[in-house]
Amino acid sequence: MTDGNPERTACIQCDLPLAMGDLAPDECATCPRCGHVLARGTADRFDRALAFAFAAVVMLVMANSFPFLSMRSSGLESVMTLPRTAVQLHEQGYVVLAVLVLGAIIVIPSVVLCAIFALVLPLRSGRPTPWLVAAGRILFAMTPWAMVEVFIIGVIVSVVKIGHMAHVILGASFFFYIGFAVCFTVAMSSLDRFFVWREIERVSA
Repeated sequence: MTDGNPERTACIQCDLPLAMGDLAPDECATCPRCGHVLARGTADRFDRALAFAFAAVVMLVMANSFPFLSMRSSGLESVMTLPRTAVQLHEQGYVVLAVLVLGAIIVIPSVVLCAIFALVLPLRSGRPTPWLVAAGRILFAMTPWAMVEVFIIGVIVSVVKIGHMAHVILGASFFFYIGFAVCFTVAMSSLDRFFVWREIERVSA
């Protein structure tokens, strides 16, 4: 830690009060009681988050613009897109599941990306804005519900199982969505909770 005047915080896992200052790049602060990672030092965290968030938006738009996968069996072919996934679940009577799928793979990640832009752009320029606190709360509250990597793993498992019954072709949307998942994850990992809130307090002061 490089800051001579460390700030007080609390571990979100065990509520242990701690004093923590700035971290050098690649330096990590952990809770001495439960071992939870409190913060990580990242160089140019806001520039990195902004760049990968923008790339994630492009990838998500492309992923929703092309077929996700197609299946051929007994002379019949079915083409699936990401939005169509939720539509078909709804048509089959799985309304709750359709809402969860659409929310977890498209809606919530989109809201998180909007929160990143609303948060990072003012913090990067040092400009106080009235929505900083709200954007921070939305960002860290909704991130656990954006299950993009879980969706990809589920698709891969499903493709392996369906491959024994039908010929499955992965479309361009599948690979764009993988790119989106990587960019989304990197953007989120660049924004450390402790230092984001500290910057919000500094800019808003």
